[in-house]
Amino acid sequence: MYELYYWPTIQGRGEFVRLLLEDAGADYIDVVRKPESEGGGVQALRALVEASEHFAPPFLKDGETMVSQTPLIMDYLGERHGLTPRDTDRRRDTLRLSMVLSDFLVEAHDVHHPLAKEFFYEDQREEALRRAPSFRQMRIPKFYDYFEQLLQSNGYLVGDACSHAEFSLFQVVEGMRYAFPRTMARLEPKYPNVITLRDRIASRTGVATYLTSERRIPFNEHGIFRHYPELDI
Repeated sequence: MYELYYWPTIQGRGEFVRLLLEDAGADYIDVVRKPESEGGGVQALRALVEASEHFAPPFLKDGETMVSQTPLIMDYLGERHGLTPRDTDRRRDTLRLSMVLSDFLVEAHDVHHPLAKEFFYEDQREEALRRAPSFRQMRIPKFYDYFEQLLQSNGYLVGDACSHAEFSLFQVVEGMRYAFPRTMARLEPKYPNVITLRDRIASRTGVATYLTSERRIPFNEHGIFRHYPELDI
């Protein structure tokens, strides 16, 4: 049974891992969401950080093996559940795409926290208002254009089969719809291949069941994707 360690009240980067685990039908424990009396809670996460050489969650434990950094966890799980290509070059390419999407997460977060994550949004609202137009008009299209082109040949990001990178792209699309609904309503018609991929992942049995379950933490204004209407005009 896998053990996932991530913050208990946000989707964040842990959600990318959860999607793969749910799609695979894997047995796993979302440790920090358990009560402290059962070995869970934030204290369990802090204890693991202090006892390991790993930098920051999410962490995945598989027996004696522990993996951190979201793209590497996705690669690890993908290999075990048929979502990482066996070919070395394609596997490296899939990991690269996961890293590109991880870069996008930083940009999406920094729209609402352009100065420092330690400050409240209200303390940097004016700077966020200055940054948001560039993100909406330039950075979102730059990333979406890239993935739209990759999907043009046969609907897959790498080779001719679904990979873990497609789950990451799915989660990005979901997060952007929450954080920037008006912007994405304007932009998404330009990216039919990206949206088709999103729909395909959403319809997979494990994912579809998960999306409507109580295990899926709702988007909120504490995670990476946050909806501030004044940034989405």
